Amino acid sequence: MLTWILLVLILYYAGLFLPSLFLLPRIGVGAYLGSRDGDPDPAKVHARAQRAHRNFQENLAPFAVLAVLALVLSDVNVEQASLGGAVFFFARLAYLPAYLLAVPVIRSAAYSVGFVGLVMMGLALT
Repeated sequence: MLTWILLVLILYYAGLFLPSLFLLPRIGVGAYLGSRDGDPDPAKVHARAQRAHRNFQENLAPFAVLAVLALVLSDVNVEQASLGGAVFFFARLAYLPAYLLAVPVIRSAAYSVGFVGLVMMGLALT
Protein backbone atom coordinates (compact mmCIF):
# COMPACT_ATOMS: atom_id res chain seq x y z
CA MET A 1 0.00 0.00 0.00
CA LEU A 2 2.82 2.36 0.83
CA THR A 3 4.12 2.08 -2.72
CA TRP A 4 0.77 3.20 -4.14
CA ILE A 5 0.59 6.10 -1.70
CA LEU A 6 4.02 7.30 -2.81
CA LEU A 7 3.25 6.83 -6.52
CA VAL A 8 -0.05 8.73 -6.18
CA LEU A 9 1.77 11.57 -4.43
CA ILE A 10 4.40 11.70 -7.19
CA LEU A 11 1.63 11.84 -9.77
CA TYR A 12 -0.15 14.53 -7.75
CA TYR A 13 2.94 16.73 -7.72
CA ALA A 14 3.54 16.14 -11.41
CA GLY A 15 0.02 17.41 -12.01
CA LEU A 16 0.62 20.33 -9.66
CA PHE A 17 3.61 21.58 -11.64
CA LEU A 18 2.17 20.79 -15.08
CA PRO A 19 0.15 24.01 -15.46
CA SER A 20 3.35 25.98 -14.85
CA LEU A 21 4.96 24.30 -17.84
CA PHE A 22 2.26 25.79 -20.04
CA LEU A 23 2.50 29.22 -18.39
CA LEU A 24 6.29 29.59 -18.43
CA PRO A 25 6.71 29.89 -22.23
CA ARG A 26 3.94 32.50 -22.39
CA ILE A 27 5.22 34.88 -19.71
CA GLY A 28 8.95 34.13 -19.64
CA VAL A 29 11.26 33.11 -16.83
CA GLY A 30 11.61 36.60 -15.36
CA ALA A 31 7.87 37.11 -14.96
CA TYR A 32 7.43 33.53 -13.78
CA LEU A 33 9.98 33.99 -10.99
CA GLY A 34 8.52 37.37 -10.02
CA SER A 35 5.53 38.17 -7.86
CA ARG A 36 3.04 37.57 -10.71
CA ASP A 37 0.34 39.81 -9.33
CA GLY A 38 -1.72 38.98 -12.39
CA ASP A 39 -1.40 35.99 -14.67
CA PRO A 40 -2.66 36.07 -18.25
CA ASP A 41 -5.81 34.16 -19.07
CA PRO A 42 -4.79 30.53 -19.46
CA ALA A 43 -4.61 28.98 -22.92
CA LYS A 44 -6.82 25.93 -23.49
CA VAL A 45 -4.29 23.28 -22.51
CA HIS A 46 -3.10 25.35 -19.55
CA ALA A 47 -6.70 25.69 -18.32
CA ARG A 48 -7.24 21.95 -18.78
CA ALA A 49 -4.12 21.22 -16.74
CA GLN A 50 -5.44 23.47 -13.98
CA ARG A 51 -8.85 21.77 -13.99
CA ALA A 52 -7.28 18.30 -14.04
CA HIS A 53 -5.20 19.24 -11.02
CA ARG A 54 -8.23 20.60 -9.15
CA ASN A 55 -9.99 17.32 -9.86
CA PHE A 56 -6.99 15.43 -8.50
CA GLN A 57 -7.07 17.57 -5.35
CA GLU A 58 -10.71 16.61 -4.83
CA ASN A 59 -9.90 12.91 -5.16
CA LEU A 60 -6.63 12.85 -3.24
CA ALA A 61 -8.26 13.35 0.17
CA PRO A 62 -10.49 10.25 -0.01
CA PHE A 63 -7.59 8.21 -1.39
CA ALA A 64 -5.27 9.37 1.39
CA VAL A 65 -7.79 8.63 4.14
CA LEU A 66 -8.56 5.16 2.80
CA ALA A 67 -4.88 4.38 2.25
CA VAL A 68 -3.86 5.44 5.75
CA LEU A 69 -6.75 3.51 7.27
CA ALA A 70 -5.64 0.44 5.33
CA LEU A 71 -2.21 0.81 6.89
CA VAL A 72 -3.22 1.40 10.49
CA LEU A 73 -6.39 -0.63 11.04
CA SER A 74 -6.24 -4.27 11.90
CA ASP A 75 -8.36 -6.84 10.09
CA VAL A 76 -8.05 -5.10 6.72
CA ASN A 77 -7.92 -6.93 3.43
CA VAL A 78 -4.55 -5.41 2.51
CA GLU A 79 -4.39 -7.12 -0.89
CA GLN A 80 -7.72 -5.64 -1.92
CA ALA A 81 -6.78 -2.21 -0.56
CA SER A 82 -3.49 -2.31 -2.47
CA LEU A 83 -5.27 -3.41 -5.64
CA GLY A 84 -7.70 -0.52 -5.21
CA GLY A 85 -4.74 1.83 -4.75
CA ALA A 86 -3.16 0.48 -7.94
CA VAL A 87 -6.42 0.88 -9.85
CA PHE A 88 -6.72 4.46 -8.57
CA PHE A 89 -3.11 5.27 -9.54
CA PHE A 90 -3.31 3.89 -13.07
CA ALA A 91 -6.70 5.49 -13.65
CA ARG A 92 -5.33 8.88 -12.56
CA LEU A 93 -2.30 8.29 -14.77
CA ALA A 94 -4.62 7.81 -17.76
CA TYR A 95 -6.92 10.66 -16.68
CA LEU A 96 -4.32 13.42 -16.92
CA PRO A 97 -3.34 13.05 -20.59
CA ALA A 98 -6.94 12.29 -21.53
CA TYR A 99 -7.99 15.59 -19.94
CA LEU A 100 -5.12 17.53 -21.52
CA LEU A 101 -5.95 16.13 -24.96
CA ALA A 102 -9.71 16.67 -24.43
CA VAL A 103 -10.67 13.04 -24.96
CA PRO A 104 -14.08 13.08 -23.24
CA VAL A 105 -15.05 9.38 -23.16
CA ILE A 106 -11.61 8.15 -22.09
CA ARG A 107 -11.34 10.92 -19.49
CA SER A 108 -14.71 10.04 -17.97
CA ALA A 109 -13.92 6.32 -18.07
CA ALA A 110 -10.57 6.91 -16.35
CA TYR A 111 -12.30 8.94 -13.65
CA SER A 112 -14.88 6.20 -13.14
CA VAL A 113 -12.23 3.49 -12.92
CA GLY A 114 -10.36 5.58 -10.33
CA PHE A 115 -13.55 5.88 -8.32
CA VAL A 116 -13.93 2.09 -8.47
CA GLY A 117 -10.41 1.87 -7.02
CA LEU A 118 -11.53 4.06 -4.11
CA VAL A 119 -14.58 1.86 -3.57
CA MET A 120 -12.34 -1.22 -3.57
CA MET A 121 -10.15 0.40 -0.94
CA GLY A 122 -13.20 1.26 1.16
CA LEU A 123 -14.61 -2.25 0.94
CA ALA A 124 -11.24 -3.65 2.00
CA LEU A 125 -11.68 -1.90 5.35
CA THR A 126 -14.86 -3.80 6.24
